[in-house]
Amino acid sequence: MTGKPGTKHDGGTLPGPSGRHLVVMGVAGCGKSTVGIALAERLGARFLDGDSLHPHANIDRMASGTPLNDDDRAPWLAEIGRRFPASDTALVIACSALKRGYRNIIRSGDPSVVFVHLHGTRELLSARMTSRPGHFMPPSLLDSQLATLEPLQDDEAGIVVDIDQSVEDIVEHVVSAMSGHLVQAEASAPQYLVDLTAAPFSLDDAALNWVESTIASMTLEEKIGQLFINHNNDYSPEYLDNVLENFHVGGMRYRPGPSAAVQEHIRYAQSKTRIPLLVASNPEMGGAGSCDDGTFVSTHLQAGSHPDKSIARRMGEVAGVETAALGCNWAFAPIVDIHYNWRNTVISTRAFGNTPGIVVERAKEYFDGISESPTVCAMKHFPGDGIDERDQHVVTSYNTLGYEEWDRTYGHVYREMIGHGVQSIMVGHIGAPEVSRHFRPGLADSEIRPATLAPELLQDLLRGELGFNGLVLTDASLMVGLTQTMKRRDLVPATIAAGCDMFLFFRNPEEDFQFMLDGYKSGVISDVRLHDALRRILGLKASLGLHVKPRESLVPSSEALAVIGSDAHRSIAADIADKTVTLVKDTAGNLPITPKTHKRIRLYGISGGADFTRADPLAYLDTVKEELEAAGFVVDVFKTAEQREAAGETGMNFMRVLSEEATADYADRYDAAFVFANVKGFAQEAAIRIKWSSPMAAEIPWYATEVPTVFVSLNQPNHLIDVPMVKTAIHAHAGTREAIRATIQKIQGKSEFQGTYNENVFCGSFDTRL
Repeated sequence: MTGKPGTKHDGGTLPGPSGRHLVVMGVAGCGKSTVGIALAERLGARFLDGDSLHPHANIDRMASGTPLNDDDRAPWLAEIGRRFPASDTALVIACSALKRGYRNIIRSGDPSVVFVHLHGTRELLSARMTSRPGHFMPPSLLDSQLATLEPLQDDEAGIVVDIDQSVEDIVEHVVSAMSGHLVQAEASAPQYLVDLTAAPFSLDDAALNWVESTIASMTLEEKIGQLFINHNNDYSPEYLDNVLENFHVGGMRYRPGPSAAVQEHIRYAQSKTRIPLLVASNPEMGGAGSCDDGTFVSTHLQAGSHPDKSIARRMGEVAGVETAALGCNWAFAPIVDIHYNWRNTVISTRAFGNTPGIVVERAKEYFDGISESPTVCAMKHFPGDGIDERDQHVVTSYNTLGYEEWDRTYGHVYREMIGHGVQSIMVGHIGAPEVSRHFRPGLADSEIRPATLAPELLQDLLRGELGFNGLVLTDASLMVGLTQTMKRRDLVPATIAAGCDMFLFFRNPEEDFQFMLDGYKSGVISDVRLHDALRRILGLKASLGLHVKPRESLVPSSEALAVIGSDAHRSIAADIADKTVTLVKDTAGNLPITPKTHKRIRLYGISGGADFTRADPLAYLDTVKEELEAAGFVVDVFKTAEQREAAGETGMNFMRVLSEEATADYADRYDAAFVFANVKGFAQEAAIRIKWSSPMAAEIPWYATEVPTVFVSLNQPNHLIDVPMVKTAIHAHAGTREAIRATIQKIQGKSEFQGTYNENVFCGSFDTRL
């Protein structure tokens, strides 16, 4: 209802008046201060006149007959909202609160606030104003206020009372309405609302004013658009014009390309958007992955595979410098998952290790390093990957730890990183059944949802118990871990309603935008939830200073690209590669192997086959061959039946290849065998293992009994489960020239192995240790 005088505004039921926070609202002359004082006295509450919180500039404007605009009011309303949670007693504040948007700003400080609207006719209000000439609001502005007034709506907690009665009767009406359980705070209001003056935002008054005035200036479509992070699949200006003009996105990520093209793409986007963009990158390995020519420094696992914790910091430093040069300001890193299950290959190289301690230590180092650049971080993937072996890209996965064990492990990691200042958290499409049941006892198995749709995980746990005040975003919304749960039209707004602030990637822009808009209009996303999300989004932008930087300076000049892939950064990568190449085992004492002792090398390459990138999966083998030959070895590269057929040979099949390869004179032909495996895969299978080229393939290390055999992994750490017969295993972590060169140096004994490993490398099987 819109509030009839003399009646309650019925939003449901509300606890009695004890301990409540009230705003006495209405236009000038309605008696807000008089009624507020009497109501506070009756309730045993403290009274505060909201007008006393106006900055002097506002008072001067009103006294001169100039109406305040929304920019003027925003910080004043935010200050009123902040007074409620800061009060240790019930509090009554008198404030006009004429618009729904103004009341929302106040509610952002305390969603339980009840509004008491003092309603009166224009004649009565005018007469009252004329009788108090000393007040700074002249009667000439009464008509302006009445035109501005937006009555309380059905979903707003409030009471409407006619002022054409005694103050005592007005107070009795309000107390009776509250004591009679006649109103209720909005049922869907989030329990935990943002405080932009606190970490990780720590905004000053000017920044707060920008946030509130910007929200107030937005159309509904612009507000909905801010919730989305687009994935830019096209660098053309026409593509960006469509995204920015029609969908008003709050952020974007892009498909990597040459650094110059990426930078110009970002520059164009920032020049065309009304509100500065959050521009995200995925710098999990340094600058690599953010542009084609970025520096690969190390993987997360690599940064956790040496006692020197500064490796993670240097990776973060290079990541920050190179992505900032592109114009990025938001890093989807660090990864704070714990790799407990060796079968899990989605985070096997992307986690710092298999204990909370190493993850916290190295994640803090990475964060400190990247924070030297103008970049904020989104750590991932809450509530934590690494238990289930499956990949949320292709199926919903689950963290099945009980609440107490989760709290000691993943909870410890998140508390530490939140306390360390991380600004945003990416939520995985990962369910946590026992943690959900801790907050919602009795949840059936069929009711368990991935965290992106679970308010008990996002609100009760992340916002409540862990105290996270920053921004929450979904992981990519195309992942089947999310899309298998419900219809798209339902899940899009449900993520925001559950507590996410931003939605990562459209599937179909027109459809997803409309789904979100419909969700707001239907009440799935409450007004309070929408505006809380908007404050976090704009607050993150303001914390980066995007609101004060000239538009042309949001992206550096093209000269800044000189740091990308620079000699200095490649030197860092080479040093880290040298430190982290790890000897997992050498039980037969095969090492060292040199051109003097084992000149003729049979070289095998193992890959996961071509993936969605369409890159040659065995291209790294050319680098291995070059480095071995440069060291003085004579190298003969094995070819599969498919490769030989592609080269023009006829009549090829795996049996022929095997019969030619596995002959009694193998040891006469070769002095040693090197197997370099670079097995990768992304979002195409639930877990990755070696896939040989054929049944009983000739490249499987049967030859380990014939000649000294060295197996080198350039990526995954779990290969010993598939090649337990090899007696010498090395984890080089990367297929870069730096890592390959360092590995070959160490195989020859020219430098020491310094890297460390955790027990996951043995895959829980005794034979892998032999």
